[in-house]
Amino acid sequence: MNDDTQHIKKTFHVETHDAGTRIDQYLSAQFPDFSRNTIQQWIKQNAVKIDGHNTKSKQILKGFELISLDVEIEQSVADKPQDMSLDIRYEDNHLLVINKPAGLVVHPGSGNPDGTLLNGLLALSEAQKMLPRAGIVHRLDKETSGLMVVAKEAECQLKLIDMLKDHHIERTYCCVVKGVIKKPGRIETTIGRHPTQRVKMAVTAKGKQAVTHYWPSEHFQNFTVLRVQLETGRTHQIRVHMHHLGHPLVGDPVYGNKNRVSASVDNELKDIVRQFPRQALHAQKLAFTHPISDKQIQVTAPLPDDLCHLLDDLYEFDRPDAENDGFEVEYVE
Repeated sequence: MNDDTQHIKKTFHVETHDAGTRIDQYLSAQFPDFSRNTIQQWIKQNAVKIDGHNTKSKQILKGFELISLDVEIEQSVADKPQDMSLDIRYEDNHLLVINKPAGLVVHPGSGNPDGTLLNGLLALSEAQKMLPRAGIVHRLDKETSGLMVVAKEAECQLKLIDMLKDHHIERTYCCVVKGVIKKPGRIETTIGRHPTQRVKMAVTAKGKQAVTHYWPSEHFQNFTVLRVQLETGRTHQIRVHMHHLGHPLVGDPVYGNKNRVSASVDNELKDIVRQFPRQALHAQKLAFTHPISDKQIQVTAPLPDDLCHLLDDLYEFDRPDAENDGFEVEYVE
């Protein structure tokens, strides 16, 4: 194996609930960072075997099979490295945790060909070039700030992907929503692509299960600070669920009218809220068992300046009456 390839060797025991699934579909779910076409090429190259035998992409699984994968992958990332000041909150030989600022796009794409987190990761080391998506295993929206875990080697990346899929990584967020929420709650819906506005997600009957837990940390006269934990990780999940509850995030340009502010809000605060430049959402804590060392990892990131200023303004202009204030601020530092 030369310096431009990465060797992946892995086995899977097919569960009964996967019976009836094509082998290429099954492997696509195990390797979400690779295209279906790439996985079909692995199968054609006989890098995938079922119970020790070569197979075809259309092979239907019956359950209880042993799937083995043994493949060499050429350099996965063609994007160019770009030196970037990254706020690394934790790092070891296998992974790192980054505090992403608002405004930084995670992956190159239409309108963002470079200057992304991925480009910055490529500049950290040559090893990141060998990994799908430079080791990224989950994402945050461009205007959401906070913590992301990134793998530094293939084995760790695959295990982190499995941990996310099995809900074994605790992700805690802080957000500011419109309206008053006084009690903790749990939201369980299905989320899918919006039927008419394709850039949006929505609560739909044909979507995938999405579960969000939330706790009020501080309530004001017209706004609430929430601590939120994701049980699943659907696209825009917190933003969609809060909008579904009737409490959209302050500053959210997609889910909720940014300019729609309660008439009872102080006039100066109305302008502040309407001009807040992004959804008021910050990924504040990651907690998980290290996939290689089994060490317990807990990483936190303080609220960024823009959210701190917003909270200061809420304290000044929207503080509830003392007799109605039943909450204490609970922020992870």
